[in-house]
Amino acid sequence: MAPGIPGFEHVRLPGADGVEIAAAVGGSGSPVVLLHGFPQTHLMWRHVAARLAADHTVVCPDLRGYGASGKPPATGPGTYAKRAMAADVVALAAALGHDRFALAGHDRGALVAFRAGLDHPETVTHLGILDIVPTLDMWNVLHGVSAAVGYHLYLMAQPPGLPETMIAASADAFFGSFLDAWSADPAAMPPEVRAAYLRASAAAVPSIVADYRASAGADVADDQADLDAGSQLAMPVTVIQQDWGAQLGYDAAAVWRAWAPDLDHRLTRAGHFMAEEAPDEVTAAIRDLLAR
Repeated sequence: MAPGIPGFEHVRLPGADGVEIAAAVGGSGSPVVLLHGFPQTHLMWRHVAARLAADHTVVCPDLRGYGASGKPPATGPGTYAKRAMAADVVALAAALGHDRFALAGHDRGALVAFRAGLDHPETVTHLGILDIVPTLDMWNVLHGVSAAVGYHLYLMAQPPGLPETMIAASADAFFGSFLDAWSADPAAMPPEVRAAYLRASAAAVPSIVADYRASAGADVADDQADLDAGSQLAMPVTVIQQDWGAQLGYDAAAVWRAWAPDLDHRLTRAGHFMAEEAPDEVTAAIRDLLAR
């Protein structure tokens, strides 16, 4: 049996443009939506979601193109733009009866959450971000040999064809390399969970690549338009991340402060997969955010 979040039910509901979004839903109370990262599924939130479900309705979707959610062909640059993926989340929440909700995301899900906060300020009440900077800033802080840490960003930004072929030819080795390299505590990701991530990723190579390709095109353009317009996140924001600023030579808190006036910026000693490695720390940060 595939691993899941105990006590949560699974639903499939329409997102934006009719794309079907799969989600695990549990608990009761004010709604909190949790978005997963790469190369994972909603399962990465299993510990945090169970804790928050004690007093919140918790919704854990698989992003468009990932896991059990729909994987439409990328017919244009907008199919996997974070704007479309954010619209999926808003549509899913509305279908579950939530017109306003708190939102937290990790990695790719954090980029979707960031875009949702900018595009839907009347809907997203609180915003939690795990281990990213916004897309535009991400490209700006990568330079020289230090950019090698993000080689996959450049690989999947290439035109359709070669990246998909290369990754599909050795999917487990490719996706597994990130699960290994980015983890500070391998025991936090049991074999059955790791296997579930690898199966889901291998089955979604074209859509995962399309998601990353959008971050070198449509997502940059959307972020730049908001920057030029002076747009900022109107809700309370908490960012938890590794000390990437020290590693790559930039001030991570200052980057976020430009977008989020009401900011709580925290560094963690956990690895990239912090929701699994340090669920108590992440849960506490989200609870602190919700109390603001």
